[in-house]
Amino acid sequence: MTCRYSNTDWLDVLYNSVRRTPGSVTDAARFLTERRGKSIHPESLRAKLRSHEDSISVEMAILLTEWMEEKTGGSEYAKDWMQAMAVEQGLAVDVIPPAPAGGWPDEVAALQAKVMQIAALAGKIAGTTVESLIDGRIDQSEKDALADLFRDARTMLHRAERNLYRA
Repeated sequence: MTCRYSNTDWLDVLYNSVRRTPGSVTDAARFLTERRGKSIHPESLRAKLRSHEDSISVEMAILLTEWMEEKTGGSEYAKDWMQAMAVEQGLAVDVIPPAPAGGWPDEVAALQAKVMQIAALAGKIAGTTVESLIDGRIDQSEKDALADLFRDARTMLHRAERNLYRA
């Protein structure tokens, strides 16, 4: 039986992120064993990542975040689980990539470009929402798609605000 994991449940997001990181659960378990000085078998880690009953501690999740950030491409998604957890708790957390050192050569042009990207994202959000609501309900894959679009839009808004202040 294939398990489906969402990108709106923080534990699912963490598990998916660990699995897509080079070395996957096996290397993550090795890292945790070395960092904590306590042995954890890859299958024990997998069980903790797949179950809310015997779930992983926040300390271990933060260590896994550190491990993912050290791996190639891992920094792109290492903190996604934190965003999902924040939303579950009524908060919003956004990862904002750093601006180029010294800013953009033309902050006004950078702001204008981001506003256009925000408009394009708003169009995607509207289109995806309309398609999702045709049957009168939103299934998990539709929630996942919309959650990603909402996060992308918020990130772009934060980046545009940064350009505004530097213009």
